[in-house]
Amino acid sequence: MKALNPIMMSGKEMLPLVEGGKGVAVSDGHSSGAWAVAGGVGTVSGVNPDYRDDDGNIVAPTYKGKTRIERHEELVAQGIRGCKTQLEIARDVTGGQGRIHLNVLWEMGGSERILEAVLEQAGELVDGITCGAGMPYRVGEIATRHGVYYYPIVSSARAFRALWKRAFHKQSEMLGGVVYEDPWLAGGHNGLSNAEDPRVPQDPFPRVLELRKLMVSVGLAETPIIMAGGVWYLRDWEDWIDNPDLGPIAFQYGSRPLLTQESPIPQEWKDRLTTLTEGDVLLQKFSPTGFWSSAIYTDYIQLLERRSERQVAYRRKPEDDFTASIKVGPRGREMFVLPDDKEKAEKWMAAGHTDALRTPDDTVVFVSTEEAAEIHKDQVDCMGCLTQCAFSNWSQHEGNTTGRKTDPRSFCIQKKLQGAAHGEPLKDNLAFSGHNAINFSNDPFYSNGFVPTVKELVDRIITGD
Repeated sequence: MKALNPIMMSGKEMLPLVEGGKGVAVSDGHSSGAWAVAGGVGTVSGVNPDYRDDDGNIVAPTYKGKTRIERHEELVAQGIRGCKTQLEIARDVTGGQGRIHLNVLWEMGGSERILEAVLEQAGELVDGITCGAGMPYRVGEIATRHGVYYYPIVSSARAFRALWKRAFHKQSEMLGGVVYEDPWLAGGHNGLSNAEDPRVPQDPFPRVLELRKLMVSVGLAETPIIMAGGVWYLRDWEDWIDNPDLGPIAFQYGSRPLLTQESPIPQEWKDRLTTLTEGDVLLQKFSPTGFWSSAIYTDYIQLLERRSERQVAYRRKPEDDFTASIKVGPRGREMFVLPDDKEKAEKWMAAGHTDALRTPDDTVVFVSTEEAAEIHKDQVDCMGCLTQCAFSNWSQHEGNTTGRKTDPRSFCIQKKLQGAAHGEPLKDNLAFSGHNAINFSNDPFYSNGFVPTVKELVDRIITGD
C-alpha cells in the first residue's frame, strides 16, 4: 500500500481523507471534530442539525407555526442555530486545529439564507463549504465573499463545466477542490442524469479522468478532486494515489464513520449496519426532490414500493379507452379507468386500500383510509425543508407552491430522516447509505462487534484496510 502524502485542503496540509457530510443530524460536531483531530477533514452537516436551546441542551428542530411560511421561517432560524452549535462543538473537540467543513445541500429549504447567516455570525469556525444536491451556482460567490474555501459536489465533468462557465470562473481563487460523487455508489441523493441508466454503473476512473482534463484546461491542474462514493478499502484505489493523470486526489468516507464511537446515530441503526448484505441498500426514486437516492431497504421503502404498484391511470369522465367506472373513497367518488385496470383496482379496494389519491401524472394510488390520513397530515404539516417538494407541492419561490398536485407516491423526507436520526424504529424511517455499507458484515475490522473510535478508523484506513 502506497504511503498517503499530505494534500493542501482549505489552506492547510492534511491527510487526503475527508469525512462525508451525512444529512440530518448525522455528521455532527463530535464526529467531524474527531475526524479532523485524526488528521483528515471533518465535515459538519448543515442540514437541519440539532441545536443548543436556551438551557444549553442539544435538541432536534421542532415546528410550532400555524402556516407553512411560519414553519419555514422556524426551519431557517433553527438551521442557522444548529450549524453554529455543531461547528462550536467541532472546534471544542479540535481545539481550533485541523480543518472543519460545513456541508450544505443547495436544494434544502433556505440554503442561501442559512449559509450567509452562518458565515456572517460564525465564519471563523468554518474552513470550507461543501455543497451539492442541485447546481449550486452561487456557493462560490457566497463563500468567497466570506473568505472561505468552497467544494462543489458534481457527478460528471459536464456538471462542473456548467458551474465553471456560469459562475465559478469568477471565484477560482477560493475553489478548494471538486467533489466527484459517484451517482451509483454514493449514499443519499445521487446525481444521475436522464442519460444515465441507474441499473448500469459506470467505472468512476474515466469519469474522474474526464473531470481532471477539464480542470486542467481551465487552470485547475493542482486543485484536488475528492472521490466520494464506493470508497472502503483504500488498497482498492491505490492506482489513483499519486497518479499523474488524475493529479491531487483525496478520498471521502461517508458510510464507515457511521459505525464509530463518536457517531451520533442510534444504536439500532449501528446494529443494522453490521447485518447488511447484498440487496439491503437500494437505489430508488421516491424522494420528494426528484433525485435518485440510496438508502437501507427498510420496511418503509417497501411500503412506498407497494403503494406505487397499486397505481392506475384514470379520467374523471369517460374518455377514449377509459370506459370502466369505479367508485372510490367513503363518498363513492366515480372515476374511469381502463377495463384491464378495473379488476386490479377492485381487488386493492377489497383488500382495504379503499382511498384513491391523485398524482400529478393523471394516475391514482390506492391506500387505506388510515394511510391516506397520515399522508394528508404530513403534507399539511410541511415546513418547507426543500426548495421544492413534490410530496407537499411547497416551493420557496413561485408563491410558495410548485403549482402541481401533491404526490402521494413520495413522502415527508424531513420527518423520516429525523425519525431515523433520533431513535424512532429504523424500519419505519429513512436511513441513507452507500452501497458499500454491506462491507460492515464481512470486514474483519468489525468482527466480534468491534466499534472503533474515529482515530482507530482513520489509522486503519491509512493501512489500506
